[in-house]
Amino acid sequence: MRVAVVENMKNTPLGSLGVALAEANAQLDYFRPYLDGRLPGSIFEHDALVVLGGEQDALDDTNHPYLPALARLMLRFGESGKAVLGICLGAQILARAHGGENLLGKTLEFGWKSIDMTDAGKVDPLLAGLETAFTTFEWHSDTFKLPEGASLLATSPLAENQAFRIGRAAYGTQFHFEANAEVVAGWRAGFETSIERMEPGWLDRYPDLAAAYAAAADANGLAIARNWVRLIKVTGDAPTAAGDVQPGNVQLA
Repeated sequence: MRVAVVENMKNTPLGSLGVALAEANAQLDYFRPYLDGRLPGSIFEHDALVVLGGEQDALDDTNHPYLPALARLMLRFGESGKAVLGICLGAQILARAHGGENLLGKTLEFGWKSIDMTDAGKVDPLLAGLETAFTTFEWHSDTFKLPEGASLLATSPLAENQAFRIGRAAYGTQFHFEANAEVVAGWRAGFETSIERMEPGWLDRYPDLAAAYAAAADANGLAIARNWVRLIKVTGDAPTAAGDVQPGNVQLA
């Protein structure tokens, strides 16, 4: 199993998703287009595509000119029936790829929050095994309108579209289910100024908040990650050597 992982900024570890991929013996090929503009050259070398979060918005083509190509890449992967996963910014780009409207700076959510499944979510394999109201981690101010043909799987009072599926296995989650306690602790240490400005007092409350919510969020995140990994269909033999590959610039019609 070979999975392309697109990072949109530094300090975006895979967390619980990385655990599930390691359990499946997946080879991960990392791409960092925010540094060099490079993306997978086609949809044929990988069995699945992951697009992580980032500080930019999904329409910031001027400062991040790779975004239109990334949206096309997500669209092509999904249309081929391969598994796609967009987290936070990745979900917003997936929505853009399928014609959904991006809403910038509309809704700030940060910290551990409760998310509610929709009726569609209760029967979707991505959320199998979770309670109908589950705890996860949020960090976003942008959101999106649901693309035509997408199934809404989860929602919250502040941001209606928290998780969706389009096609066989193309998923977007506005929330950071991958952000286990280790990831959140790293964000707390690495983004203190931003967090304090965004959510005054959260850093002081962090020990109590983590004690109350992190364990449940970790369990939910790992369940979601394992569910998504099970949807990956292996279409070819994975290379024997793992590593950081950087193929040429993406060229997608």
